[in-house]
Amino acid sequence: MKSNNRINIPEAREAMDKFKMEAASEVGVDLKQGYNGHLTSREAGSVGGQMVKKMIESYEQNLK
Repeated sequence: MKSNNRINIPEAREAMDKFKMEAASEVGVDLKQGYNGHLTSREAGSVGGQMVKKMIESYEQNLK
């Protein structure tokens, strides 16, 4: 079975893009709309890590 991580719902894609831009801003990464081939692996990883951190914090808040 092939894995597919594409977001097909336009509203969800917009929300995820906004979330990604916010996370990039928080960690000081200059993320642009579209292709970001200029980013280093470290920069891209810090954006993803910040997104995961925020998702975990949100989940923990909803448990209370």
